[in-house]
Amino acid sequence: MSSTPQTLPADATEAGAPPASTAPRLFDTPDWLYLLRDFDALYRHGSAGGSRLIRAHRKRVRDALSQLIDANPAMEFRQPAPKPVTAHLPRALDLGARGAVDALARSLGRVAPALTWEYGYDKVPRALAQKYAYCEVAGPRGPVRTERLVLGFVLLAPRTTYPQHSHAEIEESYISIAGAWSENDTAVHAPGSLILNRPAHEHRITTADLDPCLLAYAWIGPEARLNAPGMKLSTSRRSRMAQGI
Repeated sequence: MSSTPQTLPADATEAGAPPASTAPRLFDTPDWLYLLRDFDALYRHGSAGGSRLIRAHRKRVRDALSQLIDANPAMEFRQPAPKPVTAHLPRALDLGARGAVDALARSLGRVAPALTWEYGYDKVPRALAQKYAYCEVAGPRGPVRTERLVLGFVLLAPRTTYPQHSHAEIEESYISIAGAWSENDTAVHAPGSLILNRPAHEHRITTADLDPCLLAYAWIGPEARLNAPGMKLSTSRRSRMAQGI
């Protein structure tokens, strides 16, 4: 894809989303099927770095994903919706296509015009609304409907701080697709790296100065919680306590 910022079109028919009247299933939409298979390859063949917890998480994700693909679920497309940060998506995909997770970046690029980008919070700080959004590709709100897991992508502009937050009862992993970033100021993570956040773990994300950051994510947790994650940014006091300030 070109690195020139583009506005995502409202008509997603040419991006793997057939007209709703055809009631397609997953196997009828090859671009979405390949995207899920590339997700599966990440969680099946990537390293756990010797961590028992990460190894177990990877297995839970790929087991749920394998069952999802085998079920060949009906696709339920929503209206595509860009956000201000999606002007950085072409650049992020260009970087991803040259990096360690190139297959997933290319697969995402093929369905990009059909994505519904969201904030996930009732109230989003004005500055954050310009520099952050996520899209769900599989889950209760994704085109690939499932109640057992959530798969999606988070896009962050350069020089962004995604404030301290947590997810009750949800185990979350990020895999870097493009851009350098840090979680809780403890390390710099490059494309291909995986970060595991246990349920209720407070985490804060910052991105590098020059390039956007694109992260793939997976959520595993109770069906009721995946349907209503109740996403909230932490209060200032809680954030300071979590960071030991």
